[in-house]
Amino acid sequence: AAKFPEGPQLQVTPGSLCDHADETRYPEHVAVCQRNVNRELKQDVIAEYDKQFGYSIGSMDRQKFKIDHLIPLCAGGGNSRENLWPQHESIYNVTDPLEPLICGKMAAGKLLQAKAIEIIIHAKTHLEEVPQVIKELEAL
Repeated sequence: AAKFPEGPQLQVTPGSLCDHADETRYPEHVAVCQRNVNRELKQDVIAEYDKQFGYSIGSMDRQKFKIDHLIPLCAGGGNSRENLWPQHESIYNVTDPLEPLICGKMAAGKLLQAKAIEIIIHAKTHLEEVPQVIKELEAL
């Protein structure tokens, strides 16, 4: 059994949007929240993944993980549990380059929020496609 998820478990982390906007951005006026995830919520997310899916995240080196926003904050993602999952460094090293690229395309008016969310969720659940997704985004 895997010790940690290779992607978000969409049944518990389907994603959520910012519901208390600190600002709006982009031509589309996307509501954007500031990062606001306390330590207890982070620990709860890890415990839920371990219990529900049989992972061993809680017993691993915590510095090898971050609590990722499935829908990035810059793309209008929220801070709720439904948008958070424990992401190992081997995964975020692959997916992190997508976020500034996607949000940059949103800022340029070349990508609407709904499509950006579709792309990011697909990429985070299909890691092998991330290099191609990056190429396609760069071409926009």
